[in-house]
Amino acid sequence: MESATPVIVAIDGPAGTGKSSTSKAVAAQLELSYLDTGAQYRAITWWMVSNGIDIDDPSAIAAVAGKPEIISGTDPEGPAITVDGVDVAGPIRTQEVSSKVSAVSAVPEVRARITELQRSIAASAEKGIVVEGRDIGTTVLPDADLKIFLTASPEARAARRSGELKGSDVHSTREALIKRDAADSSRKTSPLAKADDAVEVDTTELTLAQVIECVVTLVEEKRAGK
Repeated sequence: MESATPVIVAIDGPAGTGKSSTSKAVAAQLELSYLDTGAQYRAITWWMVSNGIDIDDPSAIAAVAGKPEIISGTDPEGPAITVDGVDVAGPIRTQEVSSKVSAVSAVPEVRARITELQRSIAASAEKGIVVEGRDIGTTVLPDADLKIFLTASPEARAARRSGELKGSDVHSTREALIKRDAADSSRKTSPLAKADDAVEVDTTELTLAQVIECVVTLVEEKRAGK
């Protein structure tokens, strides 16, 4: 079998729409690389918190945005991420990091640093890559071969997310998601937005398997038509 054409797939959308699970599964199924850009923003947030940087002071964040060395693995079966050589795959998922990532992500110097990192990873993916985040199709990779925007109702997203964050109740999770959406959609630099040429997939009524199947089909169609 001849090797398939490399394809760059951008998957955007708010938290709880199934972005990570879908992106990882699609990349694994199609033998593509995978990049969780949210993990990179969580990683730099974790570094800021660990180093005592004032999260409420954008200039303090901007001043040190270039300091941490962030290395992202692109294996969909086990996407690793390290900061200054430390494995942070677990620590970046804490509630403390989750509550602060929007503030750190909104700082233009942070976005510039992480965007540059993301573009270099995508450019070096020989077989192609699935990149998931909030501004991939609009800002990071505007020339991606395929752009997908996942959506779901706040209720469905809260139920999924509270299932992931063991012990959190759905109501408070829903409130946190809506607050996060507002922050991400209204920030001046690279807000959460659907690209004009993105395919929107509403995952509210779909199982994860159905979402994966839908996205795989879209990628295969795009690859066949390239």
